[in-house]
Amino acid sequence: MTPDFTTDDEGKPVVTADGEQIGTVREVDVHTARVEPGPDMSDSIKSRLGWRATETTTYRLDEEYVESISDDEVRIRRL
Repeated sequence: MTPDFTTDDEGKPVVTADGEQIGTVREVDVHTARVEPGPDMSDSIKSRLGWRATETTTYRLDEEYVESISDDEVRIRRL
């Protein structure tokens, strides 16, 4: 079970299962985080996370995609 997001997670990098940084947590709710994608984040990763082009600068990351949350990062599971 993945721990719930907390405000302590704001500002943490979001990384893939392989350790590639894909974005940064900007805001959190109990079961979701709003992530600002990095400039090098691929469209295929966005697609696998269900992120579609929007006019906002952040995307919703549901806890179901999160493998772990540590003091230093939010790691998504292998997609």
